Amino acid sequence: MNEMDIFKEKEIREQVTISKEALTEVEEAFRHLYKGQVSQPPVIRVDVPEHRGETDIKTAYIPGFETFAIKVSSGFFDNPKKGLPSLGGLMLAMDSETGVPKALLQDNGYLTDVRTALAGAVAASKLAKTHIKSVGVIGTGMQARLQVEALKLVRSFAQVHVYGRTQEHAKAYKRDMEEAYGVTVQIESDVENVVKASDLIVTTTPSTEPLIQAEWLHPGLHITAMGSDAEHKNELSPNVFEKADLIVGDSKSQVFTIGELHHAAEVREEDVTELGAIVHGDALGRTTDEQITVCDLTGTGVQDTAIANFALRRLSR
Repeated sequence: MNEMDIFKEKEIREQVTISKEALTEVEEAFRHLYKGQVSQPPVIRVDVPEHRGETDIKTAYIPGFETFAIKVSSGFFDNPKKGLPSLGGLMLAMDSETGVPKALLQDNGYLTDVRTALAGAVAASKLAKTHIKSVGVIGTGMQARLQVEALKLVRSFAQVHVYGRTQEHAKAYKRDMEEAYGVTVQIESDVENVVKASDLIVTTTPSTEPLIQAEWLHPGLHITAMGSDAEHKNELSPNVFEKADLIVGDSKSQVFTIGELHHAAEVREEDVTELGAIVHGDALGRTTDEQITVCDLTGTGVQDTAIANFALRRLSR
């Protein structure tokens, strides 16, 4: 039996970045999920409430892929106070033919960060207006940064409006993002200002209380909500969906159990379009500049298997 390869975070970061090639892999994963060609069990989650933490286990087998990933992802949201990142984890790549462990990707959650950001870009490419001026970001952490980087692959914009829980974090975000991406970042005093000033909104927080209210929405707005991946999380007021012309989710089996739509009792399954259906061409995305569109991203195992296989191909060259 061959020894299992072990790859460290540094070499993974050198080979896998926010790129058009990686974007294509994540987009194709949505297609596979929609076409029903995958084996993807429900998410397993372990809560550690006394430390404001949680750990998710996600996996999926995609026919034709050399390996399938078993991903362990942790989120301990008081970690920044301890000088540690909020998110962590690793991926175990299993040989699809034999079931033998093939590689351990000790990425500390990096690949999850990448595929989540790219999923946001896939959503924006299908649902945001073609021409936008400003992007709004709720949150100032790693995903708030990577979402903007990934959006640059599919849309051109020069202005970012950001809301963070603390001025210190918001100021650091402004400094870093302006230096890295050449955008102008406006720190807003509340979420309402972000929504009203933006063409495209991304929510990136572990909030358990709604942050965006329906009365703030305006024609042409697109919202990608990607912070809710557990029943208790909630970034959008349920009546946001009542104002939406198009509601999209990454997986119907997940958005109604752990996503934003878990809280929207009035929304039925037939009211929601899966992102993979739009990617595949069986459903329409945005059709006019006046539509209000909302995408609920909960994170799926197919994305983890897709990014893990992409990483292994790059690492094995």
